[in-house]
Parts: sequence; structure tokens; C-alpha cells
Amino acid sequence: MRNSHEKKHIAVFVFPFGSHPISLLNLVFKLAHASPNLQFSFIGTQHSNKPLLSKPDIPDNVKFYTISDGVPEGHVPGSHPVERVNLFLQAGPNNLQKGIDLAVADTKERVTCIIADAFVTFSLTVAQNLNVPWVLVWLPLSCSLSAHFYTDTIRQKCGPNTAKDTPLDFIPGFSKMQVQDLPEEVIKSGTEEETLFSKTLASLGSVLPQSEAVVVNFFEELDPPSLVHDMRSKLKCFLYVGFILTLSLPLPPLPPSDTDETGCLTWLDKQKKRSSVAYVSFGTVVTPPPHEVVAVAEALEASGFPFLWSLKEHLKGLLPKGFLERTKEHGKVVSWAPQTQVLGHGSVGVFVTHCGSNSVFESMCNGVPMICRPFFGDHGLSGRIVEDVWEIGVRVKGGVFTKEGLVKCLRMVLVEEEGKRMRENAVKVNRVVVDAVGPQGRAAQDFKTLVDLVSKS
Repeated sequence: MRNSHEKKHIAVFVFPFGSHPISLLNLVFKLAHASPNLQFSFIGTQHSNKPLLSKPDIPDNVKFYTISDGVPEGHVPGSHPVERVNLFLQAGPNNLQKGIDLAVADTKERVTCIIADAFVTFSLTVAQNLNVPWVLVWLPLSCSLSAHFYTDTIRQKCGPNTAKDTPLDFIPGFSKMQVQDLPEEVIKSGTEEETLFSKTLASLGSVLPQSEAVVVNFFEELDPPSLVHDMRSKLKCFLYVGFILTLSLPLPPLPPSDTDETGCLTWLDKQKKRSSVAYVSFGTVVTPPPHEVVAVAEALEASGFPFLWSLKEHLKGLLPKGFLERTKEHGKVVSWAPQTQVLGHGSVGVFVTHCGSNSVFESMCNGVPMICRPFFGDHGLSGRIVEDVWEIGVRVKGGVFTKEGLVKCLRMVLVEEEGKRMRENAVKVNRVVVDAVGPQGRAAQDFKTLVDLVSKS
């Protein structure tokens, strides 16, 4: 029997890579504010926790605990990020249990529920050992979750010789999707070179139905009804809680431009035409190959459109000789930009992006059309939805940046009639998002269901 006076203690397991930790923490903050009587233990690695500890206004009922990243002492992982992912996954449930032990020793409260990033599937073992509810959070686009449920079917129907433009219309809600849009891990068959991460994703269809709920970082109003119905038929509880972002919706007014230390907002203020600037950014994880960095630079220079480019410092050496000097009158290159504020500025007319889920969401929230160059993971599915489902952007021809291809895309979005239609559609999608976060939207109801679930565990 549980003590009726026992404080509810929620352990949260992070997938410590990319934007996953910050997104999951945002959800935990929302839950912590909604239920101040709950205790949340946020369990990540030193690398993933460190930048989060400096966040302002951390609720008193949220504490951080650090576990191993799985990298053996003295071992230096290679440059490919999948190696670090595999090492973390290899550390397994025992590593997560150490985080539980730290949290329980510190709070003096036993864990009553586990919330985990859906990529950390082995947290199921910990939940089973503790006999507590297991809630999973899916942070990429919801359609990519559906793809993982159909991995076996896809591999049976789509062999190595299947045409890349073969439609995936045998999956509910995927009538516009093609084989080439799928994450590499979905297409890979069970061969020796299949990584632990790939095997983990392939297991989602059988593992996720064992959870008490799957929480999606999206809005039901934006998904095909057939996809929603199919996912709900496969899971105990499927909850759309809206965008788990650092920004609040509806969006607040932009801060005074002189408070932006990067100078991006002040520079945007000086642009003469509304919706004329191309904003270019590929997120914190993606590093385009050198020849594509050069192609982007050449296209920006040749097009003549004003541009703001958030380019990692170590990549600036790849820029064509004299590029910064030649484009200083109509371009600005920075090592980091306040992206949500940049996209909210009226002078920005297009976002050149890798199609990471957070970047797509932020663009949608601001009604800015996109030029998409997917790189890996769910980027391909996101780019397809942007271009062919919502019709609020275009993918670069051939899937890689070329000077001529990007110039053509820039002209299409910023000048031509097709770009005007994209902007109109982007505004419509933005209205759907704003309505969806309102009291009548599904997100508010589903979030309340989530609060009730973890509170009563």
C-alpha cells in the first residue's frame, strides 16, 4: 500500500543529444508549474545537463542529476555523432538506475512515475523494476513516429532496388511521402552494420504500446486524421500537447532591438523591404559538407537578396575568399542568432533550414516559408510535409545545395507568384497553431490529461 501522504516523484530520463534535452526540460517546466506539489528529477549526462543549469527561473520542484554518457575512460569517440549515441545506449538500464538512486537518496522520496524521451526505450526496464507508470515523449515530428511503427512493413515492401520516389501510401497519413523521405534507420534491414540506435528505433512499434501514454511535440489539428486515428488505435493514450519550445504562444512582441547583443535585430531593422531577407541556419548539430557551404555563399552573393546567416565559427574559413567583404552591404554573418526573434522580424521573408523539428516549428509559429535541405533523421519527412502537405516551402533540387539551385529557390520564394502563395499558406498554418494553443484546442485538454496521469501515479 502506498502512503497517502507520499509526495509524487517523477523521474525524467533524457536522450542527451541535439535539442532533445532542452525540449524535454521545457515540458518538465510546464508540468512543474502546473503541479507544484510534484517533485521532478531530471536525469541526464554532464554534457546535456550543464547548459540547462543556467536557465533562468528553474522551478523549485525540479532537480538535476547526472549519469554516465557511456564513453569508456580514456576513449575518444570519433566525429560521427552516432558513436556517442550508441555508447550511451550500451550503458543501458543500470546507468539509468544510478540516476534514480541519486534522486531518491537526495529527495528521500521514492519514484512514482517515469517520463522518458522515446529514444531511451530501455527505460521501460527501470519502470518495470520499480512497478511505476512509464510515459514517453516523442520530440520529432509526429509523422516520423508513425514511420517507425511500420518499419517491418516498409522493409518488406521497399527493398534496396526500390525507386526513391515510390509513394508510401500504404501507411495511414503518408499519401504524399516517398521512400527517399524516410530516416536511414527505417530503411536499413537487420544487417551487421545496423547500429544499436537503428535497432532501438526499429523496436519502437513493439515497445511504445507498453507505455501508459505517448506525448507528442505537435498539434493534432496539423496531422492527417488517418494518422491520428491509426496511432490512437495502437497506443493506450496518445497526447498532443503542442510545441514544446522555449517560446510561448501566442508569440510575445519582439524585445527592443538594442537588447540583442548579436546585432541581428538592429541589422534587420535597417532592411528596407518587408519579407525580403533570407535567414540561413542549420541548427546546432548539422554541419553541411564544405562544398555546400561554398554553394550557399555563392548563391547568396549571386542572388543579391539581403541575408542573415548563422554560421558556426569553425566553418567561416570555408567561405569563398573576399565573400564577407563583397557582401557586407547586404549581408550579415554571425556565429549565433536569436532564431525565434529573427524569424519573428517582419523583414525576414524565407528561412533556409535543415528541417530540424524545432526550426520547422519556429518557422511555422512565425508564418515564414522555408527552403529545405534535409540532412538526416526525420528531416526528409519534415521537408516533404513543408513542400507537399502544408505547401509553405520548397526543398532544394536533388537534396543538396548548389549555387544555381539555391538561387532559383530564393527567387521562387521571395519574388515569384509561387512564393506569394507559400507566404499565404504559411500565415494560414500560423493561424491554425495559434488557434490550437487556445482553450478550445486539443493541446490544452491533452496537457491536462498528462498532468492528471503523472499526478495520480
